[in-house]
Amino acid sequence: MRILIKGGHVIDPGRRNGQADVLIENGKIQAIDVSLQGTLKNPKSVTIIDATDLLICPGFIDLHVHFREPGFEYKETIASGVNSAVAGGFTTVCCMPNTNPVNDSQSITDFILQQAKIANKARVFPIGAITKGSKGEELSEIGELHEAGCVAISDDGIPVMNSLVMRRAMEYARAFDLPVIDHCEDVHLSAGGSMNEGFVSTELGIPGIPNAAEEVMVARNIFLAELTKSRLHLPHVSTIGSVRLLREAKSRGVAVTAEACPHHFTLTDEAVRAFDTNAKMNPPLRTDADVQAIKEALTDGSIDIIATDHAPHATHEKQRQFDNAPFGIIGLETAFPLTLNLVEEGVLTMEQAVAKLTSEPARVFNLPYGSLVVGADADVTLIDPKKSWTLDPNRLHSKSRNTPFAGWTLKGKVVKTFVGGRLVYEAN
Repeated sequence: MRILIKGGHVIDPGRRNGQADVLIENGKIQAIDVSLQGTLKNPKSVTIIDATDLLICPGFIDLHVHFREPGFEYKETIASGVNSAVAGGFTTVCCMPNTNPVNDSQSITDFILQQAKIANKARVFPIGAITKGSKGEELSEIGELHEAGCVAISDDGIPVMNSLVMRRAMEYARAFDLPVIDHCEDVHLSAGGSMNEGFVSTELGIPGIPNAAEEVMVARNIFLAELTKSRLHLPHVSTIGSVRLLREAKSRGVAVTAEACPHHFTLTDEAVRAFDTNAKMNPPLRTDADVQAIKEALTDGSIDIIATDHAPHATHEKQRQFDNAPFGIIGLETAFPLTLNLVEEGVLTMEQAVAKLTSEPARVFNLPYGSLVVGADADVTLIDPKKSWTLDPNRLHSKSRNTPFAGWTLKGKVVKTFVGGRLVYEAN
């Protein structure tokens, strides 16, 4: 099967940024050039897609999602998760191990991969648990997880508080060249907190989580990565202090990478004033000074990528008193429009924004995707960057509806998504 995507603006970070046609054949990128239609042999056998006024990008890659299966299928399944992913332009996702049972073994990894194969939409790469049951005590069989297909290890929302256990995990992971991801939170400092500790939390009477709860663990993990010469990835960076530590570590040559989430560069703790539990996440929404620091770190490359931390919860779980509601929001289908806001603000160029969602995540986890180079798998996302739309949570593809952006008018709409040359999503 041959597909010609014609007349769009191709952004393949570091390779091409301008109008071109893209020819897909047998699931691969066959050619990219300014005008391909006239050069085609047997043009009647080619499906032509008019991409005038559209962006043609590599399929987006999200290194941080929660698909909840096995164990919490009422929140999200792998099938519903990948449907949400491709609707947001994501062709590759990496799912965290906080399932039930925890993904700390080959059998759970195999199950996740099998479910992803059945769903047959986005590519799914599991992340294995650092410790058995994510209890922070005994290391998982890291070599077995790597062999089964895990691309990183993490205990996700449960930080590894024992520094010796984390050191050993980093040493073992280094043997397999696996990134280690640690949710940076000192649970003693954050205990009982539900939002950012500061002026707003004091006014609302909601227990707060100080910036230091994140920053002391960022510092610890950086020093351990330096000691073990392993690859450290810092998820959902949210504070000005974490940015400072990250920037300083990179200047010393520590093998550390980091991600920012769209909610952390879009919202502040002012969003909690309505006691909307959809504005409750961990790490929490911080202050404007923290938001500005994250934007600056995205600009200068201190923060390498944008990831969603897509965390579905059932409606009845979020419809609780603020202190008792679970942390987390969904984010796959709002990621690009919120990132596009950074382009309109001048924080990133369009090519930089696309890179944060494609080539950079591929680099961070050594994934063979994120580009439109000839011969690559044809994972392609088409976007109308000028299309405005109003977010109706009931029209999202996730099983859950926990988004703080309900009713927002967003700009930038995914039109089509291809995985391996197959059309897996088309906007209505």
